[in-house]
Amino acid sequence: MTRFTDLGLSQPVLQALDMKGYDTPTPIQAQAIPPVLEGRDLMGIAQTGTGKTAAFMLPSIDNLREADNQTPFKSCRMLVLAPTRELAGQIAQSAKDYGAMAGLKVQSIVGGTSVNKDRNKLHRGTDILVATPGRLLDLIDQKAFTLDKVEILVLDEADQMLDLGFIHALRRISQLVPEDRQTLFFSATMPKQIQELVGKYCRNPVKVSVTPESTTAERIDQYLFMVQQDEKQTLLEMILKERHEVPGKFERVLIFARTKHGCDRIVKKLGQAGVPANAIHGNKSQPQRERALDEFKRAKTPILVATDVAARGIDIPGVSHVLNYELPNVPEQYVHRIGRTARAGRDGVAIAFCAEDERDYLKDIRKKTDAEFERLPLPDNFRAVVEGVGPTKREQKPRLAKPKVRPAGGAAKKPKPKQKHTARKGKPEGADQGRPQGAKPGGNRSRSRNRNRSHAARG
Repeated sequence: MTRFTDLGLSQPVLQALDMKGYDTPTPIQAQAIPPVLEGRDLMGIAQTGTGKTAAFMLPSIDNLREADNQTPFKSCRMLVLAPTRELAGQIAQSAKDYGAMAGLKVQSIVGGTSVNKDRNKLHRGTDILVATPGRLLDLIDQKAFTLDKVEILVLDEADQMLDLGFIHALRRISQLVPEDRQTLFFSATMPKQIQELVGKYCRNPVKVSVTPESTTAERIDQYLFMVQQDEKQTLLEMILKERHEVPGKFERVLIFARTKHGCDRIVKKLGQAGVPANAIHGNKSQPQRERALDEFKRAKTPILVATDVAARGIDIPGVSHVLNYELPNVPEQYVHRIGRTARAGRDGVAIAFCAEDERDYLKDIRKKTDAEFERLPLPDNFRAVVEGVGPTKREQKPRLAKPKVRPAGGAAKKPKPKQKHTARKGKPEGADQGRPQGAKPGGNRSRSRNRNRSHAARG
């Protein structure tokens, strides 16, 4: 069995690994570390949760120590680009842990935080910088940072960067870093655009792959509910509240929706049903996202509703269930979603809600991943609960639409027949509006005019 001590890593890095209790590399680490130590460019195909961060960070720390260059002013020696704030924070923390004995400075910059604070902390430069592309280019445009001292460039989760629209940012960054650099490129899939990027970024790269593209984790049991789109929320609440016959014990439940608004709506309705949950998506501020993830990790709020921004690279231990409230329209994204469970050797459960208009998505997922879903029956009382809510709402509408008393001064929707004015009380307010001031009600002037016209006709 291969151990980290067999891969040629330095003693400070091995000590840091020993402090974390790691002694055996994962397959991607065992394949990637030796060529990266040799200074070769590398193209790695691997799913999240396979140990990619250590695969590029451990040998890079050793290469930076070996080069022994000074920390550059307003620049960095190693640049790691990540698609999301959460992944960037996780990589930066790993760099600090693995480089604890190496004396290297590590910084992270992401969107949603203070630009001024980022300018200040990067003014003196850093050895390792982990960044999201947008914030990095903001600082470059402000002349607060440069990339002319980069020795190692890492692109992590490259395919998700393309999905999030970072292709133009990546092309621009590639023109700002030195040509004489080492490039490490990691992606879960290898579409045509990724192949083109590898050709531009890397020089004769070593290619390593530990799993076939889009292979579903073997330790994940996958289940399926067939349910109408407008009934999904009811089913979700029954599952979470009543612990309907769903396999496995709920510890931490990660729920995926397609849109930001959808996430917020699910959380709101769960809260109304007495099920606390948090949401994480692009419209949340960085403190909100960090708080939601922290509460989820500590199981303080063990239900997290997310868009696909949380599907890649986030190492959340103890996720027992992944619920696809809405199926993704890209089969590969399904794999990334359910990969949040069954981590660190544990088993996991993935449950998909499929409506009639999502059958094509389900078909594509089955075809692409060879996934075998066990269909679960709806709860015994599900139809009664759904139908018991619907009629109640319908019955309320006629009552609300037929007020018995018209509000004072309210205008009628339909014209009413003219009313004769009487001296009795209860005459509609404003009935005498337009009568000359001082005139008596009752229409005496009209009768006088009629008599005058009658006399004139007879004359």
